[in-house]
Amino acid sequence: MASVRVRVMLMVLLSVCHLLPHSSAVYYECCRKYSSTKIAFVNIRGYSVQTMTEMCPINAIIFHTKRGRVCTNPALNWVMDYIDRLRRTARMVHMRTAQFLK
Repeated sequence: MASVRVRVMLMVLLSVCHLLPHSSAVYYECCRKYSSTKIAFVNIRGYSVQTMTEMCPINAIIFHTKRGRVCTNPALNWVMDYIDRLRRTARMVHMRTAQFLK
């Protein structure tokens, strides 16, 4: 009887230990609300896109800055303007690099 209890407790403990790191990592990386302030373009180092999932309740553009991450609303015009500017810069870098490699 006692060995069955020990086995069950061990299985529960292992399951909890296995799930905890995954759930906390997702929660930490996930935007849950938008920043209310516009950030300066010169502070942006890059961006990533978050799509709505069960763990992440909103779609967001995440700008990466020297100070960290800023979650922004992709429906705002200035956000998509910044994305366009970053893509144009990336395209120019690509073109220059491709010409150098020829």
